[in-house]
Amino acid sequence: MNNVQQLHRTRPFPSMRVQSEPSGDAHWLYMHHGLQPGARPCYHPALMTEMWSFLNSITLRESQRQPGRLRHLVLASDAGAFNLGGDLELFAQLIRTGDREQLLDYARKCVDGVHHIHSGLGGDVRTIALVQGDALGGGLEMALACHTIVAEEGVSMGLPEVLFGLFPGMGAYSFLCKRVPAQLAEKIILEGKIYRSEEMYEMGVVDTLVPPGEGEAAVAELIRRQRRSATSHLALNAVRSIAQPVGYDELMGITEVWVDTALTLSERSLRTMDRIVKVQTRRIFNSEADTGS
Repeated sequence: MNNVQQLHRTRPFPSMRVQSEPSGDAHWLYMHHGLQPGARPCYHPALMTEMWSFLNSITLRESQRQPGRLRHLVLASDAGAFNLGGDLELFAQLIRTGDREQLLDYARKCVDGVHHIHSGLGGDVRTIALVQGDALGGGLEMALACHTIVAEEGVSMGLPEVLFGLFPGMGAYSFLCKRVPAQLAEKIILEGKIYRSEEMYEMGVVDTLVPPGEGEAAVAELIRRQRRSATSHLALNAVRSIAQPVGYDELMGITEVWVDTALTLSERSLRTMDRIVKVQTRRIFNSEADTGS
């Protein structure tokens, strides 16, 4: 797409691709760049480290913060899925060894990221999730943390953690309750159903729904529209933080419940987690084989 091709690629990252306007007013972050064959597009620790490093570099550019100047961050994916969620293989390993410290460290890093994104990287950034492939579990949580979700039709979205006795513990409940009634948020979490993006749009979870292949153009147009009323959108960031705050302490309190719950899972639940990893790996492998990648 011309709008994206005109951007300049930043320094290389092993797990993601970033393109930025020379002015620094817009950044497109594509997760799972250079994903190895058969690897799952999930939030493995290396990807999170790279993402938070780049987001912090944006936040620290104080010279770019000017009154009335609006910046944008777009989260997208280079893989067939937006993101399949937490690193279940790592979760099962840490739970089996009872390693609460490492499990909490992983969860804390997730919370650091979603809180940073939801707060607009200091207030002058509008965050947009571009969902062009499946967004499950932590992948959907990350999208929910953004100010705007743009999804293509036919995409699967859901929070399936209940299948192995858990719940999405890195922000899903807090962020969902800002988009839909709490009763519906709990229903989505406890049923563990996988929805189509069309259904999520009807419920109000997805903000903009477009045909397959039109997501990037839709996001570029959204950025253009928001820039025409930059001061209004900057003010709305501030208003949101007052009227609908999602505090860091709230997110950390919930994620500690998640950690403690995870450590009580039975071996049967962990075997279910193992099976999901195998299914995800097989699905990615088959997708790659179909596309010849």
